[in-house]
Amino acid sequence: MALGKLAWLLAVCLLPTVLAEPLVFKDCGCTEGTIITVDVSPCQMQPCHLVKGQTYTVNATFTSKEDSDSCTAVVHGILGIVPVPFPIPQPDGCKSGISCPIKSGQTYSYVTKMPISTKYPSLEVVVQWQLKDSSGKDLFCWAIPVKITDN
Repeated sequence: MALGKLAWLLAVCLLPTVLAEPLVFKDCGCTEGTIITVDVSPCQMQPCHLVKGQTYTVNATFTSKEDSDSCTAVVHGILGIVPVPFPIPQPDGCKSGISCPIKSGQTYSYVTKMPISTKYPSLEVVVQWQLKDSSGKDLFCWAIPVKITDN
């Protein structure tokens, strides 16, 4: 009987993870690559609720349409139509899961951490994440709505 209750409790606890909707992102102008998937973990619903003081894992899988010696992440919070820079600890994509140089036709997984500062205001904003090649063109550009909260 105890084993049955444990299995039921485990199923109930895992249900939100199983039912979490896939992350829907907007392609905001990939010119030199094609986005395959975007994952922000943990993000179980949209807009993603980002809790101040927590760190989230960002993983974007893309295929490059060109060769590039380097890549740099640029992140903004879009407030209305105004892009506000959003600092990340490691903007160098070659230190974020990508083996540089990047080769055309190859698929890469960009993986980094996104800490949410306790100093950020509580608000809803669109996060725009770009990975730029060595000439400043977008290997990928995606955007998702987020809600920054205290808890």
